[in-house]
Amino acid sequence: MRKTGMIAAMLVGGLTAGTAHAGFVVGGENGWQFTTDGFINVFATYESIDKKPAGVTGGQLNGDLPTDQSSQQFRVRTGLLPVGIGLNIKSPTIKEVDYTVRLGLYPQIQNKGGSRTDLSPNIDFREIYFTADGKFGQILAGRAINLYQSKNILTDMSLFGVGVVGPVTSGPTMGHIGYGYLYPNFGAQFRYTTPDLKGVKVAFSVNDTNDIGAAQKRNVPRLEADVSYATTFNGGKMQAWLEGLYQTAGFYDSSAVRPGGHATSVGGAGGVQVFLGNLELLTSGYGGRALGMLGMQGADATDGVGKERYNWGFLTQATYQLTPEWKLGVNYGQSRAEQTDADRADVSSHIKMQHAAVGAVTYNVNKNWQIMAEYTWAQDKWFNGSHQNGNMVALGTFFYW
Repeated sequence: MRKTGMIAAMLVGGLTAGTAHAGFVVGGENGWQFTTDGFINVFATYESIDKKPAGVTGGQLNGDLPTDQSSQQFRVRTGLLPVGIGLNIKSPTIKEVDYTVRLGLYPQIQNKGGSRTDLSPNIDFREIYFTADGKFGQILAGRAINLYQSKNILTDMSLFGVGVVGPVTSGPTMGHIGYGYLYPNFGAQFRYTTPDLKGVKVAFSVNDTNDIGAAQKRNVPRLEADVSYATTFNGGKMQAWLEGLYQTAGFYDSSAVRPGGHATSVGGAGGVQVFLGNLELLTSGYGGRALGMLGMQGADATDGVGKERYNWGFLTQATYQLTPEWKLGVNYGQSRAEQTDADRADVSSHIKMQHAAVGAVTYNVNKNWQIMAEYTWAQDKWFNGSHQNGNMVALGTFFYW
């Protein structure tokens, strides 16, 4: 479905409001235009999760389920994507430069946990940015999806599904976040993207800073980059990309671990996606230091004494368009952490690997309405050999405009 590709491109800043084929356009007589785009998704999910082992830290399967017993839960909720409502304002072209402002609102439909009334947190202002597009390329300033590992998540078929349900009861599911790639998140940034150079584009951004595990002294900007190549050939098309991340953060002198020291996040990621007729093949991966196991540079990016952990993972995928209406897909991914000396000495065993496989069937009712069914198997494994399994099924629908 072409709509899904356009939404992914909008999220990474690859399209402007004027080219997004929005549902409707207001204005235009004096050169100013207001457009809107978006989607609504609703899924019924059921998950059956094994009891979490005792004496372990990390793992993402339980969510708001009890941790001292095996659990089952049914919900009606959004999938990996929340509901999306995009508002775009495009100015008249000025000296061959197009200016666009985008506000992206991303609310949820479900209440928090088992509450009958608690909606929090509901509306997520993921996108607030403007772009300037011309022969020089594109300049973006504001809040948008971060570059590092953005294409890894945007090419995952479960982006438009559920995947691993995960721990965020009032927010989206996880897809393969923490099970094949890490969540790049949305953040404030200045970004420059070159024009298309025979299929090659280079993007570079200066980003707002993150804590790196327990390192919270953030006096150096986070830097991210993306180099991509796209081409078509007889009977198909392909894209490939390489992405990078670099940031340092210090430990305060009063810190309980490594006082006065610093932690460094360095990461690389990449992937190749090929379309051969109706067949799509994808492989992507990442690796680096102090990246974490779920969200980028999360609390487990460093160990109990503040030392950076090494993290890596990959995702493989195949989909096939049986007819214009029916599509089948399967993928498998895993995320890993390497054990540190402090992890070996810790009484509580740290998470070693999170991996999951997803199978999906999608039916396009028309160009705006889609129905899908998914089955997901997931497992968390710890360095002491303990493991926890989860089985998840989902049936839901998307409507795009």
